Amino acid sequence: MTDTAYGRVKLARDSQRPTGLDYIRKIFKGFIELHGDRRYSDDPAIVGGIARLNDLPVTVIAIEKGHTAKERTYRNFGAPQPEGYRKALRLMKQAEKFGRPVICFVDTSGAYCGVGAEERGQGQAIAENLMEMSTLCVPVITILIGEGGSGGALALAVADRVWMLQNAVYSVISPEGCASILWKDPEKAETAAASLKLTAEDAKSLGVIERILSENEIGKKEFYDRIRMMLTEELEELTRDVDLTQNRYDRFRKLGQSAVIKE
Repeated sequence: MTDTAYGRVKLARDSQRPTGLDYIRKIFKGFIELHGDRRYSDDPAIVGGIARLNDLPVTVIAIEKGHTAKERTYRNFGAPQPEGYRKALRLMKQAEKFGRPVICFVDTSGAYCGVGAEERGQGQAIAENLMEMSTLCVPVITILIGEGGSGGALALAVADRVWMLQNAVYSVISPEGCASILWKDPEKAETAAASLKLTAEDAKSLGVIERILSENEIGKKEFYDRIRMMLTEELEELTRDVDLTQNRYDRFRKLGQSAVIKE
């Protein structure tokens, strides 16, 4: 299955794959969840709060899909509403105020596109996250742990370091959506996936991410321990960066410069 891009998409969508809350509970200590965007409501599709990475206080934010049908329904299948993104931004600004690094876990097919979400400013909420994250004065690391769909994923991925799990995907649109637009046939999703350059290897070659994380022993203690160690080492380096925001700006300005479009 992993031999094809669409096979990676199927793995990224697997309901038994660890979700954001699994990573929070297994990597961090003393997690205290914080709720609400102070404007409308709390969005269960985005979980965020304060925790400790070893002894380092951090703010951790995750898009949560859930595992069971009941959990997935409650979490809106990991499709955040605008209040979810506003909650995430509130927590990131709070982290900046107190000097805490921000760590995000992304797993979403995309932001929720219902009428209510659009009425409450879905596009503006995502745009504000992109703008504000670009200027945060604390280190930001984002890990794509499953699906990374469109602006819904990017709204938590304007980071100093972006990592992907080996079988995660990152794309401007789902293969089914792309196939429906280009060929009016969602059955051509496999062909679309092959063209979208959505695998971790594609993202790494284009400079979109810095690191691909092996999925060896995924879900086991050793797997989470390895990620905890990598996060600790990366944050030690980032906290010494005196040009944090400038380097983040430069990182995104360089995206796509090395891409070669082949006929």
